[in-house]
Formats: sequence, structure tokens, C-alpha cells
Amino acid sequence: MIERDFIAQKTKEYYIMNYIETKLKGAEVSDIKLKKIPLGEKIIVTTSRPSLVVGSKGANIRSLTTYLKKHFKLENPQIEIVEVKNHFLDAAVVAKRIAFSLERFGSARFKGIGHKMMDNVVKAGALGVEIKISGKIPGARAKNWRFYQGYLKKCGDVSMNGVKTSYASALLKTGIIGIQVRIMPPDVILPDSVKVLDEPVQVIESKDIEEDDKKSKKKKVTKKKAIKKKTTKKKVVKKEEAPVEKTIESKDSEPAQEQKKESKPKVEAKPEVKEEATKVEEEKPVIEEKKKEEVNEEVTEAEKKPVEEVAKVEEKVAEPVVEEAKEEPNNIVEKKNQE
Repeated sequence: MIERDFIAQKTKEYYIMNYIETKLKGAEVSDIKLKKIPLGEKIIVTTSRPSLVVGSKGANIRSLTTYLKKHFKLENPQIEIVEVKNHFLDAAVVAKRIAFSLERFGSARFKGIGHKMMDNVVKAGALGVEIKISGKIPGARAKNWRFYQGYLKKCGDVSMNGVKTSYASALLKTGIIGIQVRIMPPDVILPDSVKVLDEPVQVIESKDIEEDDKKSKKKKVTKKKAIKKKTTKKKVVKKEEAPVEKTIESKDSEPAQEQKKESKPKVEAKPEVKEEATKVEEEKPVIEEKKKEEVNEEVTEAEKKPVEEVAKVEEKVAEPVVEEAKEEPNNIVEKKNQE
């Protein structure tokens, strides 16, 4: 039957764990786990004093492995030691320390031992502690004494899995005293726990505003640079124009400059004035084109005048030559007649 195999395996594990605990009694063993691996069996021992488990040059581990091979017929037992991080948050270690102190000092000082252990556990960061000591303490009759502090779950899934429980026993002359320890560690997640969040600080918005300001400043700088480049191009075009146009434009520009100087102090202008100014600005290019055409006509007229004068002089010079040419045939006819 499969059930018998499971029972045999579990009883075997129980005897192994019991033997290791009795062998390592002073080492404050918290937990023992058995695992099967391809190489053999792995035994994980969690303790608060790993040096006592190892022994001098690993003598205790060697004796344990040899005993487990012979009596429990384990093929290749490998013992791994894990140290407890916080002694006062482990219920097994606390229970064993209470039992050891009761065996050493007796049952008369059980109250001092219980209160001292409870304070150490609370200082370590536990949410709640409960220590129960039952037996003949210190009178002839048996009784229970309970030390309790903090918040401890007694029912539900948290009490089963979240709360750490452990039992220990102390052997005294009057009899056996039982010790029960329950500790709720600080990392337990309770189902009814509520966290109140603080108000969000608007630090990110201030950074965004600063970045926006920087971007706007950069855009303004780029716009100014583009305007400067355009003005330089206009100046180059003016230099390439004819000198006659410069003189005329300079005369026209003087009243325009005077108008600009007069318009600068007037910061606040009425809407009627603004409309007139816009009309004047629209008519400026038309007026400039007309002036340029007049200048070109004057230049062409000035070029045509000397050509007409030269033609008149040539006509005056050509007239006597033509008359002489007409007279020459008449003279020749008269000479022939005379002959």
C-alpha cells in the first residue's frame, strides 16, 4: 500500500529529527528539514549557534553522518547549517532559552525570566508576544502563568501560518514545566491593514515649469537671430543698386526716418491712427516702385540726348558734301561743251 510507504517515510524523518535535536541540545536548534537530492539526502539545520553544530574541525558533522548511515540507512547524508538572523524573533530559540534559564535558576524566578524575554522580543520588532509557563511554579499545585504584550492573532489564516509557535519543556526537581511561545513577526501582512498615504508633493510640476521656461527662452533667442540675418541681407541688396537710386532713396528716407523718430514716443496709439499707419505701410512699396520707374526714365532720357545731338552734327556735316557732289557733274558737262 502507498499509504504505508508514506507513513514509514514520515516516521523515519521524525526519528532522524529527534536524534539530531538530542545530539545538538545546547546549540539551540530552531528547525530541521529533510530533502531528497540526486546525490542523496540533504538535512538543513537552522540554529543560533552554528559553531557548536560544526564542532572542532567538523567533528560533530562527521559523527552525525556516520550514525545516520548506519542506523537510518541513508546513502549519502549532507548536512547544511543555516544561522538564525534574529534570535528573539524565532519562537523555538526563545522557548529553549526560557527552559534553560528555568533549569539553571529554578522555578522561583520564573516571573523575571518571562518578563525579560518578553521585553527582548518586543524590542526586536515583533508585533505581539505571548509566553505561557505551566507546571509547579513554585508551589505544590500546578498552575498556568501568561505573559502577553502587543497585538497577536488567535484565529484565521494569519494565526495558522503567520504566527510562529514553539513548545519546550524544562526538567526540575518538582516536575516538568511546559513552555509555550507565540510570536507575530513584523513582516506579517494582515488582511485588515490600511496604509494612509501622505499628500503628494508637487515637485514634478515645478520642474516641468522650469523646463518650459527654458524652452521658451531658447525659442526667443533663435527668433532674434533670424531677424538679424534678414536685415543683413537687405543691406547687401541696397549696396548693389545704382548710385543714382541711392541719392534719391536717401532723400526719401530722410522724411521716413523723421516719421519713425516721431512715432517711437507714441506708445499708445488710437485705432484710427493704427489703420492709417497700416495703409501707409501698404502704399510704401507702390510709391517706391513708381520712384524707381521715374529714375529709370530720367536715365534713359539722359542717355538719348547726346545721341540726338551727334546725329544733328552729322547731318550738318553731310549737307555741303552732298551739294559738292551735285555740282561736280554740272561742271563736267560745262567743260565738255566748252571743248
